[in-house]
Amino acid sequence: SPDGFQVGFPMRTNYMYGRVKRTLLEEIFALTLCLWLKGGAGPGLGTPFSYSVPGQANEIVLIEWGNNPMELLVNDKAVTLPLSLSDSKWHHVCVSWSTRDGQWEAFQDGVKRGAGENLASWHPIKPGGVFILGQEQDTLGGRFDATQAFVGELAGVQLWSRALSAHEVYSLASCTSHMTGDVIAWTESAVELHGGVTKYPFDPCH
Repeated sequence: SPDGFQVGFPMRTNYMYGRVKRTLLEEIFALTLCLWLKGGAGPGLGTPFSYSVPGQANEIVLIEWGNNPMELLVNDKAVTLPLSLSDSKWHHVCVSWSTRDGQWEAFQDGVKRGAGENLASWHPIKPGGVFILGQEQDTLGGRFDATQAFVGELAGVQLWSRALSAHEVYSLASCTSHMTGDVIAWTESAVELHGGVTKYPFDPCH
């Protein structure tokens, strides 16, 4: 199946990345990012996912940098996510956000681990940007920093333009649902791999 694959980032570089071959065509006012990930050797997982737009390199970023915990950035504002992903096992992670009061939620393996508000409240996610897997962007689509690079494996990256319910997230993590994102859907044709990123058949549900 076209979604039955994983991508691997075997070492910390400034040149291994995946580029999602689409962008946002209009502003969105909420989002849910879900992915399966398996971290490599620490410290810090690095940056599994980033979205930069003209004028704001950190429009949406999921990053665990150095000895800091995992953070979600929206419009360069950050919240700490109470996730524990450093055991080198596969985990399902979802983060949701809404511009209304800047509400956010974080889920690990289908269970809500944290929630809050006032993260980039009333900010619309801007269109026309670049989605990158495995690197943090310091400029639109580039200027990667190896110290922020992701090491490990990713699969099932999906992005929705709405906040998923806790039940929907649980269904994804427990593999009873195979919903795909309306902004990003995980298919082999949707992701360009650069710099030696590996690709293998993979089904996180088996």
